[in-house]
Amino acid sequence: MEKLKGSQRRYLRSLANKMKPVVHVGKNGLSEEVLSAIDDALVDHELIKLRFLEFKDQKKELNAEIEEKCHCEMVGMIGHVALFYRRQEDAEKRVIKLPA
Repeated sequence: MEKLKGSQRRYLRSLANKMKPVVHVGKNGLSEEVLSAIDDALVDHELIKLRFLEFKDQKKELNAEIEEKCHCEMVGMIGHVALFYRRQEDAEKRVIKLPA
């Protein structure tokens, strides 16, 4: 996946304004179940919000781990909520059209 441009990140952040977090990182941290839930949510939605309930002081390290293991890109971080994007592989199922 090629890196997103600044304008594309802004566009994705604007789409995420009305979204609710679909995955929560709690006391178990980034367990296999949480990573699987993130992966499934990215397949279904392309753009997801993730809320940190615990490990708030380790957000940056955990975000990097999520990017690596789930093959996605962090679009932004506001407080304890992170936005992740992964383009849908199937062109027919793709919902988000990124600006050029």
